[in-house]
Amino acid sequence: MRVLGVQAWVASSSGPGRAAKQAALQHRRAFEKLLQKMQGLPAVLPTLPLELTVLYNALLFDLGSSDCIVEGEAEGIRQGLLRVLEAGGVSGPDLSTEELWQKVLQELPAEELRAPLHRLGVLQGVLWLAANRLGSIAGLLRFLSGAKDPVLSPCPGGENELLALLRAWQVPADEDTSPLVVQSAWDVREVLWTAAAFLQGLQELEAGNLPAALSLLQVAATGFCSKRVLAQIYICLGCCTQQMGKPQTALQHLKQALQLDFQCLAALSQAAMVYHQLGETDAELEALALLHEALDSPPPEAGSAAPGSLVRTELLVHPPALASLLRQPSPSEVKYLLAQRCFQAGRTAEAGEHYLDLLAVLQEGPRHQVPLHGQSALPRIPEVFLEAASALEQLGRHRDAIAVCEEVVNRMGDLTPETLRIDLSSWDGAEAGSPSPRPRSGLPRDILPQKKESLRCILWRAAAYLHQGWAWAGLADSKEAITQFTRCLNDLLRVQLVSADGLHVGEVAAGALPEAAVLQRIRLLALVGRGAQFLELGRDRDALMNFQYALQVSPGDLAAASHLLQTLWKLDRRQEAAVLWQKLQADSGQTEGQQEDQGRSFPLYLTLCPQPANLLLDGSLARGLQDYLRSSGQEP
Repeated sequence: MRVLGVQAWVASSSGPGRAAKQAALQHRRAFEKLLQKMQGLPAVLPTLPLELTVLYNALLFDLGSSDCIVEGEAEGIRQGLLRVLEAGGVSGPDLSTEELWQKVLQELPAEELRAPLHRLGVLQGVLWLAANRLGSIAGLLRFLSGAKDPVLSPCPGGENELLALLRAWQVPADEDTSPLVVQSAWDVREVLWTAAAFLQGLQELEAGNLPAALSLLQVAATGFCSKRVLAQIYICLGCCTQQMGKPQTALQHLKQALQLDFQCLAALSQAAMVYHQLGETDAELEALALLHEALDSPPPEAGSAAPGSLVRTELLVHPPALASLLRQPSPSEVKYLLAQRCFQAGRTAEAGEHYLDLLAVLQEGPRHQVPLHGQSALPRIPEVFLEAASALEQLGRHRDAIAVCEEVVNRMGDLTPETLRIDLSSWDGAEAGSPSPRPRSGLPRDILPQKKESLRCILWRAAAYLHQGWAWAGLADSKEAITQFTRCLNDLLRVQLVSADGLHVGEVAAGALPEAAVLQRIRLLALVGRGAQFLELGRDRDALMNFQYALQVSPGDLAAASHLLQTLWKLDRRQEAAVLWQKLQADSGQTEGQQEDQGRSFPLYLTLCPQPANLLLDGSLARGLQDYLRSSGQEP
């Protein structure tokens, strides 16, 4: 009757995940009641094998009904070991769990207890693996092997000591056929072996030991686990080989992960990153589109668990590194990546549509569409609006761009201070691995982040005015464009970057505070833009003043210098124009390199935007300057 009951419990625990957990919970309660009755009697050696088997089954069902390891299982094993010592007339309540195992296995070597103790031993290994106590597992395996040094044969993949001990561990011969257990110790050992390889592979991957990580993860992929876990292993293999500079191999592993578990969207996300690394834009966009479609669809029902499996690999391996690798992006993150990648690839029409879809989500969608964690690909919301405005401007949709920027202006209104004074002497360079300066210890740390946020709000609103200026210029309304450029410059005047040496401008401020470089770039573009519109209105002297200020902001900027050159020539100030042209010709190669380096650090809404033209490429102007130099005898 008891044998049939155990077999029925095994059969009932083989259904879908939720039903299996409910069945495991019911069976756990039944075994716990039986165990309580047995432990209420004095411990004697003849009945201990059955009592330990009941304890083993109860712990299995406890693990099968839970999503994580809890203290109850460890305490259950400890009580079982104390019962064994009690039956042998040995005391040990003050011993640690490792000491209890050593005492039981060395002082009570009864043959009838060998199989039950091996069952408890493999469960102890499961609990210690979940707690990352790998050394304790290795020590226990030596005790279970009779404290002898086993002869270890080489294993595929170059296994380490723990994996070799697990493979060499001989489960009692009658254990695997016992009808009294709901999951054999051999099966649990295989799960433990797989999980140990997986966990150590993740640890090596996180530590940057890529060859060791690759070897361990390849071993784990040959182990005993569900398709879901195997897909996770292949994702980790893909990440490892990508870091090793093998993107094609990484793509093969990620493809295997998707074939094993089509719900494993982290593999699709990782594949898009690899395609981006390879510069395969079409493949990257296709992967992102599929990912967004999958994320935007109702999630399918969870799959079934492995039949009869109560101890599972996913119960044992859940370090933060794995959670990071398996993180699924939100639909809004993927939509942003689609928009950004299309914009960068010059597919502006597609980018504009993606940006508008994303703006609709950000304005009207549920809050959970916007991720709040630090790993998000989505930048700050005002920057998304500004990027969208850039795309719309390039599409000639100037009024739409103006409307998008007006949203930024309105939202930043209450967050923009009248004046913002930042003492750069209170910043002490950048922290390791971070582009942001850190405050010196003598300054209150809660003040500086608030000032940096206020600075960002000013920059976002100024950038919105800048884009509106460009949009009005595109609509041939020079007066309104000048108004917006002026508003942009007035906003920037709210910021005062100072130090003990006085007011900071240019490279000094930019080196101390990264946002200062963005400020200077916006100021330069606004001055050049406003100067160009003054030229359109025939206000050449006002234009000249703006271009001169622009060169003070960024002395090596070719666009500002070329506009100044053209304006000087137009005002018949030929000698000044000739001197400037000669200087630009001498410095052009170096200046272009410097500008290219600067451009990489700017936000996307400043790099993919209407850039001032380099008028040095104007052939007629160059010929006029050369003729003037030749006629005045100044030609070198």
